Amino acid sequence: MAELIYDETGRLLFTEEMRREYTILVPMMLPVHMTFLVKILREQGFRVELLTSTSPAITDLGLQSVHNDTCYPALLVIGQMMEALESGKYDMDKVALIITQTGGGCRASNYIHLLRKALQKRGWSHIPVISFNLAGMEKNPGFRFSPKVYLEMLGIVVYADLIMNLANQTRPYELRAGDADAMIERWTQRLLEQKLSVRRLSRTLAAITADFAAIPVRREPKVTVGVVGEIYIKYAALGNNNLEQLLADEGCEVVVPGLLDFVIFMGDHHLVDTRRYRIKWKKGLVSALIKVIFSFFQRRLIRAIRQVPSYRVPADFGIIKRLAGDYVSDGNKMGEGWLLTGEIVELIHAGIGNIICTQPFGCLPNHIVGKGMIRAIRGDHPDANIVCVDYDPGATRTNQENRIKLMLSVARERLTEKSA
Repeated sequence: MAELIYDETGRLLFTEEMRREYTILVPMMLPVHMTFLVKILREQGFRVELLTSTSPAITDLGLQSVHNDTCYPALLVIGQMMEALESGKYDMDKVALIITQTGGGCRASNYIHLLRKALQKRGWSHIPVISFNLAGMEKNPGFRFSPKVYLEMLGIVVYADLIMNLANQTRPYELRAGDADAMIERWTQRLLEQKLSVRRLSRTLAAITADFAAIPVRREPKVTVGVVGEIYIKYAALGNNNLEQLLADEGCEVVVPGLLDFVIFMGDHHLVDTRRYRIKWKKGLVSALIKVIFSFFQRRLIRAIRQVPSYRVPADFGIIKRLAGDYVSDGNKMGEGWLLTGEIVELIHAGIGNIICTQPFGCLPNHIVGKGMIRAIRGDHPDANIVCVDYDPGATRTNQENRIKLMLSVARERLTEKSA
């Protein structure tokens, strides 16, 4: 067992010795994105394992580990980690956990403290918890990267966003079932086997798009459903009860905004803080750099998709922000902030009027910028078919699916009328 070293606050550090010996467990959110992240971490000498279990026991372990009033995503992430630790698969003296930390006002910034408290409660306080963040919080001597590695991490968001976008637009129409998923696997493997070079970004994005466009399809009218909401519940099958598969089984095309918008949003709202409140100008400079880099990447992604007329092109971040400005201030940044409102309005402008807004039951900020904005949005767009679905340990899956299917029945009626 490595020597346990603590900082001046009493926090257990992840050391260089641990880097060589410990297995780091990573919770699942976005399968393609997380697979690429694991690849980069392994290339840097870390032993990393992605947690993929969606067992019902995860919710029970989460409820045993944290207060039942805490944020539902925290409960699931911590429950998934506890299930892994209890599985007996890992050496409890050589295992570590990693979790993201934003540092904002959302409760998500405190997940890491809830996780440490849960470990302490079970007598596992010797297990280090690594904070994965871009804000310089909770530094660890054994978890540091060069700027080049961070640039690679930025690149994987673009590649994974593109693959997710193209697969969602191809899968419902493919002539041979499974072609889109096979293409995901093919490009994931190809990118895993090569260096993720930013210099080859445009060329690689164009090649990925061309390969998806070559899949034989039959374009026919289908119900198209946009999925927005709190970042974990929106993306993680564990959080939304496999919502995308439910919609696919109902014969729908699913539209899920990419992670790029959220990352640009994180840089943008720091700039808003700097401009509005004149604080932390150095942090504002870093945020400006993040926004510039990711906006550049997003333009390259949009350019690649635009080469295939049959594909819907995602909106530029600036357009989403401008559309959100008609309803909510850009100073509103708790939870998903104005971005959630902007995503709803942008989908409607793109012709996707059927929208599911997903959020944890207890997430007040997202109820305000999601459910709270629907009446105003419908005032301008009366045909918008929007349903809000709450996810929580006490929420029944049957009730959630009934609400979704009611929305789909309205969507099908409108599609039939439009086709006629």
